[in-house]
Amino acid sequence: MVEEETMAVSSEGLPTQTFRRINFPRRPRWLWRYGPLVLWAILIFIGSTDLLSASHTAGPLRRVLFWVFPHISEQTLNTLQFLLRKAGHVTEYAVLALLAARAFATSSRELLRSRWFWLSLLVVIAYSLGDEFHQSFVPSRTGSIYDSLIDSLGGLTMLAVLALSKRWQVGNSLSTRP
Repeated sequence: MVEEETMAVSSEGLPTQTFRRINFPRRPRWLWRYGPLVLWAILIFIGSTDLLSASHTAGPLRRVLFWVFPHISEQTLNTLQFLLRKAGHVTEYAVLALLAARAFATSSRELLRSRWFWLSLLVVIAYSLGDEFHQSFVPSRTGSIYDSLIDSLGGLTMLAVLALSKRWQVGNSLSTRP
């Protein structure tokens, strides 16, 4: 908090009153820009521990699937469970890509703004590889390059949607001008 004295001046140039203005420090914009990205990366890291391994999530997921589909076969149940887990990979890295794109596209640095797509994709691929490497050290998990490819595909899909949306908005705004 910074205090400064300010003096009001009349139209003749004479001081009329003095008052104190308190300037509160502005929140750093980089924190609002990159904070959600870092927080989501931390959540992915926590999810890569034993906490969300298949051995811990299989029971609750099976109960939900049995409740929704009471007459489901064991083979179909295993297939649905596999597909839901892979959909989780796609979704978590699509969100990571969205947050990375948001951070880079709104950056105060022109280089980051102009290359938001490629930088975001690089973050997604590097983090997915690191995540699978981390999982290879967790006894109840296995690191898989295929999971990393699925993660990267989720991120790439989100980035493609964002890029196409941005291109469509720019094209649409140009065509509506008189």
